[in-house]
Amino acid sequence: MSEDPTRFFVVHLQKTAGTTVRDRFRATYPDEAIYPNATDGTDKRLSVISLTHLLDRWAVRRDEIRVVAGHFPLSVVHLLDAPFVTVSVLRPPIERTLSYLRHQKRINKADREKSLEELYDDPFRFAGLIRNHMTRMFAIKADEMGPGDGVLTDIDDTPARLDDAKAGVASLDAFGLQPRLDEFWNELADRYGLVGDQEIVSNTTEPEDAPAHLVERIAHDNALDLALYDYAETLYHDRQAVG
Repeated sequence: MSEDPTRFFVVHLQKTAGTTVRDRFRATYPDEAIYPNATDGTDKRLSVISLTHLLDRWAVRRDEIRVVAGHFPLSVVHLLDAPFVTVSVLRPPIERTLSYLRHQKRINKADREKSLEELYDDPFRFAGLIRNHMTRMFAIKADEMGPGDGVLTDIDDTPARLDDAKAGVASLDAFGLQPRLDEFWNELADRYGLVGDQEIVSNTTEPEDAPAHLVERIAHDNALDLALYDYAETLYHDRQAVG
């Protein structure tokens, strides 16, 4: 490996194809180059979310890590003493939220008989991983995060937060839209010499009908994310037009 290797920081939003992006990186990089891997512990609450745990493992594995792909907000990249290419994928917020709810039903035995709305009403899920999740991932500052909770730290929903999130998206070295994932990945691969044209699609969920009133609630509760996605979509198309 070179003395100054290219490293990638994936702002891995919940249910926007971040796992697929991570797994496509595996076609280029060995397991030891990915954070997190098995050496970082089996407790995903720590390895995927805890800022303190990431920094502890970075101190141990800095020289071998080439891709950081936990659920860490964009501001965390400034705490790592190395240059990174920052990347992310955004998804329409209603579809993202419904996919998250379906995923919870699939992975948690106790939730399999619950309705999507029952899962949506769970205070922990709603506050930490549903309400304006994408805005939080791009707007929250590193010094605002709880040491063990990272992105689960609650923040206020304000126009200023949306402005910060828009600035965060605009600052990314590369970003894609989940409905156009392959286009994003192929462009990223071409730009940075990654293995491209991958058919890997990970951690997907099967569609499930959602009641109209739940969709309306999601739209109301995620107004900032709706505005952020509209901004990202416009920015993406503008950049595509420039080439």
